[in-house]
Amino acid sequence: MNGTLEGFLKHFNNIRQRTRQVAECIPTEHIEWSPREGMFTLGDLVRHIAVTERYVWAETVHHRPSLYVSHGKELAEGKANVLAFLDRMHAESMTLFHSLAPNSMHAPCRTLIGAQLVTWKWLQMMTEHETHHRGQLYTSLGCLGVTTPSLWGLSSEEVRQLAAG
Repeated sequence: MNGTLEGFLKHFNNIRQRTRQVAECIPTEHIEWSPREGMFTLGDLVRHIAVTERYVWAETVHHRPSLYVSHGKELAEGKANVLAFLDRMHAESMTLFHSLAPNSMHAPCRTLIGAQLVTWKWLQMMTEHETHHRGQLYTSLGCLGVTTPSLWGLSSEEVRQLAAG
């Protein structure tokens, strides 16, 4: 990421590709599974990532109020529909992000709680938000015994082998 809008969007697209790879690992029959009662289901996590990107971050950087209402099954039900929803929300968001002026990364924007931040800092929070929830997907899938892709192409065992020489 080089501090430009285009650099950020390329970086964010890479983050989303990694998140999508993990979401694709969700077994169809477990899309609405959660580790315990009251927690986000796997589908909730994916829908939440999608709607916050589109209805929180993509709106607030355009100086509009958040449109976030829900992350529930009424938005998309079933694995294929949840993944299609994630893709659609991302495409809409990227269109909105690309419509920002090139110098907008250094302009102020107002967050949900009314704090004023430089836009690039607010958008960086979006990437942290997504990686946090991707970690929850990894953990929940691990509880189900589902094999997931390693984040950077190497498992911890492979890293240890390489370090040992």
